[in-house]
Amino acid sequence: MFKIACVFPGQGSQYVGMGQELCNSFPELLSYFQEAEATLGIDLRGLCFSGPEEKLKSTSNTQPALLTISMICYEALRKSGVTPHCLAGHSLGEYSALVAAGSISFSEALLLVRQRGLLMEEAYPVGAGGMAAVLGLEANTVEEVCREVAEVGFVQIANFNCPGQLVISGEKNALVRIIELLKKAGAKKVIELNVSGPFHSQLMRKASSKFASYLDKTGILEPSLPVIANVNAAYLTTSPEIRKSLAAQIYSPVLWEESVRKLYADGIRVFIEVGPGKVLSGLIKKTVKDATILNVEDRASLENTLTKLRECM
Repeated sequence: MFKIACVFPGQGSQYVGMGQELCNSFPELLSYFQEAEATLGIDLRGLCFSGPEEKLKSTSNTQPALLTISMICYEALRKSGVTPHCLAGHSLGEYSALVAAGSISFSEALLLVRQRGLLMEEAYPVGAGGMAAVLGLEANTVEEVCREVAEVGFVQIANFNCPGQLVISGEKNALVRIIELLKKAGAKKVIELNVSGPFHSQLMRKASSKFASYLDKTGILEPSLPVIANVNAAYLTTSPEIRKSLAAQIYSPVLWEESVRKLYADGIRVFIEVGPGKVLSGLIKKTVKDATILNVEDRASLENTLTKLRECM
């Protein structure tokens, strides 16, 4: 019997119109927007369906919007009779995984990610830090170049996404310098990301310590399904572990490649990306070659996933 993991995307996967077609097909899923809007007091449905894009891209809006759409997609999959064996999420997506596992309630998770987004925006001056994707270099080479620019400013690896794809995060002046050096070191491409700060780096420690106090006030249960943590690619099993992991996640690198390999080693052969876009599908495809990779973001992708799962049985 094949084993399934549902994986949830993080920031960067959002787009105007996400979730609209699925909610048109299954109007009962609009209850997630109703709960989100009652919890947050913002027109989240209007933001997801109509934008404007600039407002949707604001970190404190993006995070609850992506969580809501991911849970809508997961509910559509669950109501279709699919139960995964394991769950994982990339950065923000880890909150979707924990809601799906029954560890955090949807409304509590909304408040957490909203606060997380605000603290991340406040932690470092907008424009003074940033992130860049690095394609075609090994981690040890990138780490060496990070050390070379230390006198200019701080940069570190923030995401280990898949073989040949890393993301760096740090101070803007150091990023400008390191991009040149990485290209000289043989990087195929170095692409600056459209983000408002140096996320998943030590520069986010201030946000992490403030966020820890919010986590302490949140009801967190043991997950009903195994959830892989970004910070160490290990399973989260207890409430204290989850609180500690989510606080550390803000300033720690995302070990996505290692997480995917761990799931594969534990027998996962079907990965379903649940939520907008196919960013994680692409990363998984480059990490494990013979897995079946599916997604759910609208009615067509849901039906395709259900068809493929039946074929696997």
